[in-house]
Amino acid sequence: MGKTAFMFPGQGAQYVGMGKDFYDALPICREMFTLAGEASGLDVAGLCFEENEKINITEYTQIAMLAVEVAILKAVEEKGIKADVTAGLSLGEYGALAASGVMSPADVFKVVRQRGIYMQEAVPTGGAMTAVLGLDAEKIETICEETEGIVSIANYNCPGQIVITGEEAAVGAAAEKLSAAGAKRCVPLKVSGPFHSKMLTGAGERLGSVLEEVAIGEIQIPYIANVTADYVTEKAQVKELLQKQVSSSVRWQQTIERMIADGVDTFIEIGPGKTLSGFMKKISRDVKTINIEKLEDLEKLSEI
Repeated sequence: MGKTAFMFPGQGAQYVGMGKDFYDALPICREMFTLAGEASGLDVAGLCFEENEKINITEYTQIAMLAVEVAILKAVEEKGIKADVTAGLSLGEYGALAASGVMSPADVFKVVRQRGIYMQEAVPTGGAMTAVLGLDAEKIETICEETEGIVSIANYNCPGQIVITGEEAAVGAAAEKLSAAGAKRCVPLKVSGPFHSKMLTGAGERLGSVLEEVAIGEIQIPYIANVTADYVTEKAQVKELLQKQVSSSVRWQQTIERMIADGVDTFIEIGPGKTLSGFMKKISRDVKTINIEKLEDLEKLSEI
């Protein structure tokens, strides 16, 4: 028998209307939106469903995305589908925490509301991120290290797609060197900050104080952390890893490869968009990937 993994996307996949069909149809999903609203002090349903500009601003994007992810998670669980392991990309790691039992939905909403605010406030201007296509990780790491200023790898997404982050000038300089070194393309990303760079260390430290107030439950479903691309085995590790995650590289490709090595052959992406399913096609075509974004997508679960 193979294993099943739940995986949760990060910010960037958000759009107005996400999760509305789940909200309208299922009481458990409405309950999660209500919980997210109570924990954040925001009209999260309105943020997700009504035309607004806030949905693309980090401090609002994060709670909105997570509300949709946890709502859809509950719908999947109601179908009797259980994960053997779980993980999420950046913000999505909090979806994985909810799935694993490590944090209650109320607590993940509370923490992520503050995470979004702290990340937004940490570097309101002066940072940048660029996707580097078609160059191996080792070469990118070397060029980042040789470039003056703050620039490093933010995301190891999949073979041929790595994101760099840091000071705008340093990211630009590194991108020029990477293009000269053979990168197919370097694409500046429309983001509001240099996420997963050491410029966000202060935001991680501020988040640490919020995490101190949160209860960590037993790990009921194993989950893999972004920072290490390895299983979190001790409750004591959870808060430290989440604090580091804000300013550390997201080792997503390595996370998926670890799961596959451990026998996972079915991956269920839970949340808006199909970003992670797209990465899966480049990491391995030998596994089954299902995306649950719309209510009718629940029917796909019968294939498992």
